[in-house]
Amino acid sequence: MLKSTADHSKFKELQQGFSSGPEVTKTCLGCHTEAAKQIHLTQHWKWEYRNPDTQQLLGKKHVVNNFCTSVTSNYKACASCHIGYNTDGPKFDLTSESNVDCLVCHDQTGKYKKPSGFAGNPVTKDTEFPPGSGKIVRGINLSEIAQKVGPTKRSTCGACHFYGGGGDGVKHGDLDSSLEKPEKALDVHMAADGLNFTCATCHMTKGHQVPGSRYAPTAQDKEGAHMRGKADGSNPTTCQACHGQTPHKKTAKLNDHTDKLACQTCHIPAFARGDLPTKMSWDWSTAGKRDKNGKPLVIKNDEGHDIYLGIKGDFVYEDNVKPEYYWFNGTVKYTLADDKIDKANQPVWISKFEGSASDGKSMIWPVKLFRGKQPFDAENKTLTINHLAGQDDDAYWKNMNWDRAIAAGMAAAGKPYSGKYDFIETAAMWPITHMVAPKDKAVGCAECHTSNGRLEKVDGIYIPGRSRDHLGLLDTAGWALVGLTVLGVAGHGIGRIAASKKQ
Repeated sequence: MLKSTADHSKFKELQQGFSSGPEVTKTCLGCHTEAAKQIHLTQHWKWEYRNPDTQQLLGKKHVVNNFCTSVTSNYKACASCHIGYNTDGPKFDLTSESNVDCLVCHDQTGKYKKPSGFAGNPVTKDTEFPPGSGKIVRGINLSEIAQKVGPTKRSTCGACHFYGGGGDGVKHGDLDSSLEKPEKALDVHMAADGLNFTCATCHMTKGHQVPGSRYAPTAQDKEGAHMRGKADGSNPTTCQACHGQTPHKKTAKLNDHTDKLACQTCHIPAFARGDLPTKMSWDWSTAGKRDKNGKPLVIKNDEGHDIYLGIKGDFVYEDNVKPEYYWFNGTVKYTLADDKIDKANQPVWISKFEGSASDGKSMIWPVKLFRGKQPFDAENKTLTINHLAGQDDDAYWKNMNWDRAIAAGMAAAGKPYSGKYDFIETAAMWPITHMVAPKDKAVGCAECHTSNGRLEKVDGIYIPGRSRDHLGLLDTAGWALVGLTVLGVAGHGIGRIAASKKQ
């Protein structure tokens, strides 16, 4: 079946050698004249977003996380996942149309790569990197790739989103390479032999604007299902956008839960279910150890995953992880580089969901809670910007010297640094929205309506059967009435049977 109206291999403009990404983009723009202008308006391009409610300036350019901490002085490495070329620093040219990377999203060959350290540029001829290392980065054929472009698919989105935080499945927990060709048991929507959704099936893109950003999530959607052909301004990525407000047809009682529980709370019983573990904690304070040869120490677990790296510290991995649960109203509060912090208030929330049972706009959501320990300025009481990647002597991954790495990172960010650092415990919340299980594998009633169940720690809601909701004498009286009712029904039945035998 032909899925496209154009065979790009027949275009003479693409039947030439290309020595750089911008050369390909200039050719694309010859037909797709407005594409770059659309891209320039997106978060994917700007790496910046101003939250209209909190007024926090967010995006990769501004946030500090508890994985690799910040892109600010690490652009040449981090730009492997930017949709542009020549992204070599925070002041990269936002107005350049030829620096828009068309291939990173539209490659169909699986051969397109943007190696770390090249400022978001592909390598078109064999190159020794790092210089003098003897390691060769093989060049790729941009002409071949440009002739086989097509719509985005799970693997093109996943080339960045599956590998965030430094590895496959590391960051999100519900996004990893197992979703390239998942079975129905892993994700009922993306199952390769089932509905076979691509990312864009839900993240319905218009003018290259991709809805569903974690910087502006929809925690509660009270709208109905979207109707084809009817203009709708609500978020198309929510469950309700397809399933509506009463999705349970056979067991309507379950619809009583949808005013308090996000769909994901029941329908994603665990994350990291695709035989790939996710990172649950990262302790930078232990980094710096070397082996007997003076190389950064590497320790792996029995499954072959790094649990200690001299350049990064200690990690904890887990799979089939039950989420933690919190009220969430759609507002995420971030601790940014200028915010004051204190060790007396550990952990510092890198990102925290806001919400409560009483605000009228919150739902109970499943969350990956990621814990870290990272550097901060001990006198100025702020998180530090750390220069990690690069071939210069200040990069921590080269010299393993925190004094120099922090000083260089803070200078690149234009932030004051006292020269004294310490480590502080941090935590971050990540919403769980992928890896939707088949309905027969959803969370069962007894997993919540029980003592020490999944929702035991959630405040502001009465859950029958939960230990914290036992009401003492009232509960005893209630169960006594249930018992008397059962006895009454049983006695009545026995009496009827006895009477019928006499007759």
